[in-house]
Amino acid sequence: MERLDRGLIDFAFIVEPPNLERYNHIEIPGTDIWGLAIRKDHPLAEKEEIVFADLIGIDLICSEQGMKFDIARWCGENADQLNLSGTINLCYNGGIFVEEGLGGMLTFDRLVNTDNDSNLCFRPLSPRLETKMYIIWKKYQVFTPIAELLLEELKKRYH
Repeated sequence: MERLDRGLIDFAFIVEPPNLERYNHIEIPGTDIWGLAIRKDHPLAEKEEIVFADLIGIDLICSEQGMKFDIARWCGENADQLNLSGTINLCYNGGIFVEEGLGGMLTFDRLVNTDNDSNLCFRPLSPRLETKMYIIWKKYQVFTPIAELLLEELKKRYH
């Protein structure tokens, strides 16, 4: 959002409700589901869902933003009981850490490869934790013609 505010980019995709005083937005339909990406040989891989107690004592990897906002919203005051051993900006990198046995990664579903040929699996959190996504832009933004075309296409698609 800092880059948006400085005029370096025209649009941003965010996963938290936008500040409606500063930005116009389009809400993307649907939600992203949070869960734990773990190796298929991890004991928790046998479970269908992951509850808070399952995460106690496990080395966890998560984005700072996800831990601060979403995971904290999910587990409330108990968040300090989780062992956040690393933060990531790219889930691909986090997936490599998980494959190497460095812990489990709290992430959205479908951000890491969990196909049959992968060593990883994804188990959703319970109770279910969902996050919405938004496209935002500065209010009163003057766009280039190509950015204006993109905005019109986004509005057609998501309104």
